[in-house]
Amino acid sequence: MASGQDQYILEMRSISKAFVGVQALSDVDFFLKKGTVHALMGENGAGKSTLMKILTGMYHEDSGDVMYQGEPFKHRSELLTLHRGISMIHQELSYVPELTIADNIFLGREVSHLGILDTAEMNRRAEELLDKLNVKFDPKRKMSDLMVSEQQMIEIAKAISYDANIIIMDEPTSAITDREIDQLFGMIKDLKGRGVSIIYISHKMDEILRIADYVTVFRDGKNVNSYDAKDIDIGTIIRDMVGRDLVDVFSEKKCALGEEVLRVENFSRVPHFKDVSFSVHRGEIVGFAGLMGAGRTEIMRCLFGMDKPDSGEIYIKGEKVDIDSPRSAIGRSIGFVSEDRKGVGLVLPLSVRDNITLSSLSRLFKSFLLKGKQENAVADEIITKMRIKTPNRYQCVNNLSGGNQQKVVIGKAVLEGAEILIMDEPTRGIDIGTKSEIYKLIVDLAEQGNAVILVSSELPELVGLSDKVVVLHEGEQTGVIAEKRDISQESIMELAIA
Repeated sequence: MASGQDQYILEMRSISKAFVGVQALSDVDFFLKKGTVHALMGENGAGKSTLMKILTGMYHEDSGDVMYQGEPFKHRSELLTLHRGISMIHQELSYVPELTIADNIFLGREVSHLGILDTAEMNRRAEELLDKLNVKFDPKRKMSDLMVSEQQMIEIAKAISYDANIIIMDEPTSAITDREIDQLFGMIKDLKGRGVSIIYISHKMDEILRIADYVTVFRDGKNVNSYDAKDIDIGTIIRDMVGRDLVDVFSEKKCALGEEVLRVENFSRVPHFKDVSFSVHRGEIVGFAGLMGAGRTEIMRCLFGMDKPDSGEIYIKGEKVDIDSPRSAIGRSIGFVSEDRKGVGLVLPLSVRDNITLSSLSRLFKSFLLKGKQENAVADEIITKMRIKTPNRYQCVNNLSGGNQQKVVIGKAVLEGAEILIMDEPTRGIDIGTKSEIYKLIVDLAEQGNAVILVSSELPELVGLSDKVVVLHEGEQTGVIAEKRDISQESIMELAIA
């Protein structure tokens, strides 16, 4: 793309950034036109988010120049950037759990009169903003009471509320479903019409081709190519991202189904879900589909003993069981990969090794003294089996990419001896190359005789992996698509909006 101050609201030229010897960005150029959606594509670690953090003042470039609205934009900070009209929706949600929705939206810019906080006015403005997004939440609810998908919508609303010239959206749809995505895209269209520029980071190819005017692809900290969106296809984007053609994203599962290992009958926890029944066999991948608020995650939390159901029965290998805690679930060979890997699945300051073995120490080590060599061997085995990309077992898990963090969470469940694996949004916020690896892991686990429950908001994922799909709508089970040949995006959506 040619540069020109009359064309671009933002110009970033020859931006470079290194972290402890790792070159995150190398001479990157990026130009943004006013009133357009410019998508940034690339695998995890390609440099997309680093470039945006430099723009917003979270990081400072080692070299290069930033021009904003035709003038040099130096000495940036997060607060200054916001005041200058640039807001960002971060991939990792940042909110204060014990504050209300309205408090979070207006955090740091509270409405007050004569030094007294005007809570009623903040609630009114928050409700007005959420109505524009067609999101029906009580602004007085605490953020801690919301599901991850609901928290994501609040973060989107907060970024829009700044009335910015540029809004950076880093994986804004990673935790929301198709209906909410349509609502967001409607808002993006409205923002474009008002001259707002959107920088849109996503791993979802179909989204990019729906809303982007321009696409820039990053690989290994470099700007590989920039395109007019109407001139490219998914294959071109993938080749630029991974440096090769990516075929067979979904591996074919080659195993017959075995015995029934889990049966759930008339499971209820009102108002979240009611009278849900299903079964899972060895070697089977059972998908769970539904729009936001359908009750999928709530069912899985009850299965894993995190919440208590009102009624219903759980049978494992034909035996009726009572699961009243995660410990008892693990004791029954149930593993849980949460949609919130950082909040629930990992202890971020600890190493890869410590995260992998943490839940299995009492089972693996029978004496009071922890045997370091044995723990190292077990961790290394999981690192190899899960294909976790890490310099060594002692690497802090917080320093891994999102995809490799997810592999650690899956590996931990495997090490726990789980024969029934619950995977809630296992590829949320993960690039296409790593998604393919996660898909292969899921298929491998099923072929090894495990039973897999897959909760996903991505319909291609459910279609490509599931042997059958349970569909929910507002807490009620609207159907089970029992034959793989009948599973399609259309058949799932028909039941999900029933």
